[in-house]
Amino acid sequence: MTPPYLHPGDTIGITCPAGFVSYENRVVPSIALLEKWGFKVKVGKTVGSSYHYFSGKDEERLEDLQDMLDDTSIKAILMGRGGYGMSRIIDAIDFTVFKKHPKWICGFSDITVLHNHIQALYQLPTLHSPMCGAFTSLTETAPHILQFKELITGKKSTIQFPISEHNKSGKANAVITGGNLVMLAHLTGSVSEVDTRHKILFIEDVGEHYYNIDRLMINLKRAGKLDHLAALLVGSFTDMQDTERPFGHSIEEIVLDKVKDYDYPVAFNFPCGHQEENYTLKLGATYQLDVRTDGSCLTTL
Repeated sequence: MTPPYLHPGDTIGITCPAGFVSYENRVVPSIALLEKWGFKVKVGKTVGSSYHYFSGKDEERLEDLQDMLDDTSIKAILMGRGGYGMSRIIDAIDFTVFKKHPKWICGFSDITVLHNHIQALYQLPTLHSPMCGAFTSLTETAPHILQFKELITGKKSTIQFPISEHNKSGKANAVITGGNLVMLAHLTGSVSEVDTRHKILFIEDVGEHYYNIDRLMINLKRAGKLDHLAALLVGSFTDMQDTERPFGHSIEEIVLDKVKDYDYPVAFNFPCGHQEENYTLKLGATYQLDVRTDGSCLTTL
């Protein structure tokens, strides 16, 4: 089953199940653009509110997200921001109405928890996408923002991205899954853990030490998550940090070391993650990934 694609006049809900987001600076501009596209917007109680680091207490964030999941007039939920907080409330969410009336869940980073929980338990596609701060009058014609609009309204998507000398060439037709690397490792051993068998695994991250990326990749490998991939798709690893005594390996070297024993395609430089150019992925949907010596291409099927 796939959630219904959106049409002009449909309602998009905005909620913050994790960290605090500024209503004026991040949400107001996104509302203006979504309404310009012809959608209605319903803003949740957690938008602009705060409780220490979070956008509200656990029970408040849970209630706001639950209300939007249960409101059948809302056809998509756009997260205000990520940060941290989804795993504190994920096991208390009731998906009864959502299963009968699925809708598009949109976000990334900490929202990886929600994406993988839904796919593990309910096999419904979700959108690994930009969040409120990305939708402004300055970005409304940006290709990655227009591509989000295309996917949420049911159109196909083709993303061509630059070659990397570290790529392993090949082609894969498979369901795509994954998200933020820290969150994927965090979910290992839980009911929400990622199922990577015969899938294209996507990973990205931000602000981590190189040695921790190495540790996270080892975690996935030891858990068997790298054993039977159709392909590995590597997004942006931004604002990486090193230790006083350098770790001595790049992101590409760290990743390739963990998959050197496998023969599936590996593509770097995919424009998705914690960066301005953040393309949307329909997690749980089938894609064709073509990794070539002259560049790579990812296409929805």
